[in-house]
Amino acid sequence: MAFQPALCPRFHKAVELIGRRWTGAVIQLLLQRRMRYAELRDVIPEISDRMLSERLRELEEEGIIDRIVIPATPVRVEYDLTTKGRALEPALAAVGEWAQRWSDKPRSERQPETAQSPAHAHAHARTARRRP
Repeated sequence: MAFQPALCPRFHKAVELIGRRWTGAVIQLLLQRRMRYAELRDVIPEISDRMLSERLRELEEEGIIDRIVIPATPVRVEYDLTTKGRALEPALAAVGEWAQRWSDKPRSERQPETAQSPAHAHAHARTARRRP
């Protein structure tokens, strides 16, 4: 019987949530400190009011952020990560490290692979020999 790959539904849901456009940026900023709506909008390039509102609502519904109403004149609303949201810090740090290593670099400037399978190393060596 052949191996049938499977996708964990919880993993898929988490990746889809965190991978939505602008969501990672919102979480990354809130890892630094509690912020107001206008502050988030001002530091996230090109985000629309509608999109920011939608992402904040989704994250609040998922229990990742808290919407904190401060009864002052005028009323202030701030957003902060919950314990569940702060638990994403290691995952986002890993994505950040990956981005530093791999994003926006031509293939020739990327750091060399540290561990390759023998088949991958053999294929790479075969390809390298063909290059002029």
